Amino acid sequence: MTERIVIVGGGTGGTVLANDLADRLGAAIDAGDVEVTLVNDDPDHVYKPVWLYVPFGQREPEDGRRRLRELVDDRIEVRIDRVTEIDTDAERLRYRDAAVPVDYDYLVLATGSTLAPETVPGLEAGGYDYYSESGAKALREELLSFTEGDLVLSVVGTPHMCPAAPLEFVFMADDWFRERGLRDEVDITYTYPIQRVHGNPHIAEWARPLMDERDISVETFFNAESVDPDGTITSMEGVDLDYDLLVSIPPHRGIDLIEKAGLGDDGWVDVDKHTLEAEAAENVYALGDTADTGVPNAGSVAHYQAGVVGQRIASEIRGRPATATYDGKTLCFIETGMDAASFVEFDYESPPSPAPPSEKLHWSKLAYNESYWLTARGLL
Repeated sequence: MTERIVIVGGGTGGTVLANDLADRLGAAIDAGDVEVTLVNDDPDHVYKPVWLYVPFGQREPEDGRRRLRELVDDRIEVRIDRVTEIDTDAERLRYRDAAVPVDYDYLVLATGSTLAPETVPGLEAGGYDYYSESGAKALREELLSFTEGDLVLSVVGTPHMCPAAPLEFVFMADDWFRERGLRDEVDITYTYPIQRVHGNPHIAEWARPLMDERDISVETFFNAESVDPDGTITSMEGVDLDYDLLVSIPPHRGIDLIEKAGLGDDGWVDVDKHTLEAEAAENVYALGDTADTGVPNAGSVAHYQAGVVGQRIASEIRGRPATATYDGKTLCFIETGMDAASFVEFDYESPPSPAPPSEKLHWSKLAYNESYWLTARGLL
């Protein structure tokens, strides 16, 4: 009997996992004993960290796009389609473009996050973002003409993709305006929903003095409730901030499909944080942003989680105990300007200790961005 593995989502987690399984189970796939299908609703694979650089003119959106088929091992079936229904009891799913349902033996959900700015009145009309391709392009045009006034970066909701990116943006904006001789004319304010500048207390403790040194104003415990497109953002706590340019990290959510399948709330899959197995269904795993492990997910998380899930599925198919576990390993570069960056490494047990910012680490991050396509192919 052929074992059927379906991976839903062709981002980092899904793509790395597909290539990992092709490597681990190549002989079984060639013999017809295993089939692996990677489903994505876009023919392109998108590397979203590129979008941070687009507003500052350092990258183009197309730098973060490659054809998914070109990144995935030929033994993997790549299906450009959308999953519209999951029945975990029957171990069956439906595709938008197929008349009959499809059975699976193992299902991996790597569907990522979607932006939901419409949940905050006025946010779509009043703010810009760099968490989408269109938003990053629009913000680039706005920044080029912005020479004075109040720039507010507001983290509207958590969790969100790339937890360090809001800090990176204000550090880079500070440097960018200084290089253009405009920093004295531009006030930068950063808001965060809890009483520190980052969800991780160790990163927050490191970042706050840097923000103070660089005259970046901070409003913590600021939960945006509404935006007046004429130039005011109001928090649930009753604080009004005037802005001339609002850059937001919009609320995030998962996809409705997951909630309808009974796998978790708000589109996130409730998982065991070590095995990444869904708590509500057998033979279902989740990766990256889709997996609710209780901690924020940096981009590297999906990469490491994919290796764990690949090992576990391969062990189960071979009739062996699945022993691989994820320990929370995370690596993250944090830009601290236009030519300097820090670096953190941590896991569930060991907290982060950010490295002193340096030009070397900045270039290391840029080098990783260039080599990412080898990672997606499973070569790094």
